[in-house]
Amino acid sequence: MKTFLTEDFLLQTDFAKNLYHKFAKKLPIIDYHNHLPSNEIAADKQFDNITQAWLYGDHYKWRAMRAFGINEKYITGDASDKEKFLKWAEVVPFTIRNPLFHWTHLELKAYFGIDEILSVKNAEEIYDITSKILQKKTHSANGLLKLMNVESLCTTDDPIDTLEYHNAIQKDPSKVKTFPTFRPDKSIDVSNVKTFKNYISILGSLCKVTINSYQKYIKILEERVDFFHENGCRLSDHGFEQMPFYDGAKYDLSLLFNKATSGINLTEDEVLFFKAKTLVFLGRMYHQKGWTQQFHLGVIRNNNNRLLKELGVDTGFDSMSDTSQIKNLKGFFNALDNTNQLSKTIVYNLNPADNEVFATMVGNFNDGTIKGKVQFGAAWWFLDQKDGMEKQINTLSNQGLLSCFVGMLTDSRSFLSFPRHEYFRRILCNIIGTDVANGELPNDEAFLGKIVSDICYYNAKNYFNFK
Repeated sequence: MKTFLTEDFLLQTDFAKNLYHKFAKKLPIIDYHNHLPSNEIAADKQFDNITQAWLYGDHYKWRAMRAFGINEKYITGDASDKEKFLKWAEVVPFTIRNPLFHWTHLELKAYFGIDEILSVKNAEEIYDITSKILQKKTHSANGLLKLMNVESLCTTDDPIDTLEYHNAIQKDPSKVKTFPTFRPDKSIDVSNVKTFKNYISILGSLCKVTINSYQKYIKILEERVDFFHENGCRLSDHGFEQMPFYDGAKYDLSLLFNKATSGINLTEDEVLFFKAKTLVFLGRMYHQKGWTQQFHLGVIRNNNNRLLKELGVDTGFDSMSDTSQIKNLKGFFNALDNTNQLSKTIVYNLNPADNEVFATMVGNFNDGTIKGKVQFGAAWWFLDQKDGMEKQINTLSNQGLLSCFVGMLTDSRSFLSFPRHEYFRRILCNIIGTDVANGELPNDEAFLGKIVSDICYYNAKNYFNFK
């Protein structure tokens, strides 16, 4: 069966079609936040089959398969790659109205030229065709990125990463430009003192020093920021269920550090105080380096205790949180802005009920020094689908300046996920085209086309200024 993916997919007006095809379609991609493994880019990995490139680590697909009643053997278990793909193909036709239905067929068409609905009827043939194509140099890790016109991308890297693969990529002009992102979540999380103590030991070994005080700890974090900067890093990233900020009783950070590294549990207030104060220190470092800081807020992780024990973390058991965010966000922003040390910032919200709350708060800290300095970020995780993108775009339009938006990203671990940029661009052009058709925007193709081009590419290029 032929798919529904015509060249005008999602484009409902002539103006929208012109915007997409003339101004958005052919622009390069700057994917400033993803989780692609740098070692696979450096090695220019060649995937044996589509399961390896498509299903490994993809908790979106895993959740859908479980919902359809597929046994875990065919999801994260010991079934063969082909068996896992055939089971996924069994589910695909029944993912209608889930973003997976669109993504699946966009990806099959973009990378393999397959213009059919994936199902049990054609699954074996598609598995064989795609696996054969994946052996071509055009479909290596870097080849897949180049097929999608990826100009540059940013991975997500722990402070203890040696960045050796980034070094190898940067020395090889045949590789797609790849930059590290500083993700220090583990380095500031003292909620589990055993894990924190072990992490500090690893960090100390890496830096050839015994980290036995809070002062040394901060110094080492600063050294890691310097190291990342020297290796091309220009962004940090943090993921929290709730933005850490504390405005209560004062604690001694040195004593809290000593307690945690001695294996003594901290109280909830002590944990929050330590995280909040250390995050402010990091924020000042980012500002000094001219970095952009990113905050992903509102996920509650590992909700299924039984399956967490069986399968481990990052296997598809996370969800949106309804934790209050905005007072803490205000407190954190002010802690840095009061000393004029608030760097460029992107905040991603996972609960759509908070869209307007987030968008109006970030607007308080745009101070006229940088275009779009503090951004309400792209629709994220459970929201990076048509409805979620439309809501984010509409909220940003209503409460801020859509024209300053730095656009979409994949936030993905898959080399086959880059048609999400096409998806976003089509949705953006359709929203603007519909406004023109309704008489709500001027029928000025050149003017609106420039705004679309900026959102899809040029704003990010100017905002991040990757070298």
